[in-house]
Amino acid sequence: MERKTPTDHLTIGEVAARAGIATSAIRFYEQEGLITSVRTAGNQRRYPRHTLRRLSIIGYAKRLGIPLTEVAAVFETLPADRMPSKRDWMRISARWAALLDERKRRIEALQQELSACIGCGCLSLSSCNALNPGDVLAEQGSGPVRLEEAAEGGAPAGR
Repeated sequence: MERKTPTDHLTIGEVAARAGIATSAIRFYEQEGLITSVRTAGNQRRYPRHTLRRLSIIGYAKRLGIPLTEVAAVFETLPADRMPSKRDWMRISARWAALLDERKRRIEALQQELSACIGCGCLSLSSCNALNPGDVLAEQGSGPVRLEEAAEGGAPAGR
């Protein structure tokens, strides 16, 4: 097999094999603007080698639960013609660390709500977070109004 140089372009099959993902995923990421290709005279896609790094970042973001819209926002800050550098990655990882910290905070708040709810067993209606006598919270909209307020950092209504 012929050895590729850093300036060579890869076929979609080569990228898929190297990245360990389906060619349909590569086409999807390209359609979403996360990666780019050039076309040969025969209209075949060819990808710069740094596409592999971008696909690795996309895969890692998926593992972290980072939405593709956030990945796209980060990629907009990167030069399209080169591999992301270590400095680029440090900036991206700091941004995503902040997102994960916020998600962690929200999950911990949900765990506390869950524990409080299970702990009371709705035996103490005077302190239950779900208590809503006379459906007075209907004026504030549909859904679990108190839980949503707590998740947003506000105090539960009616307290």
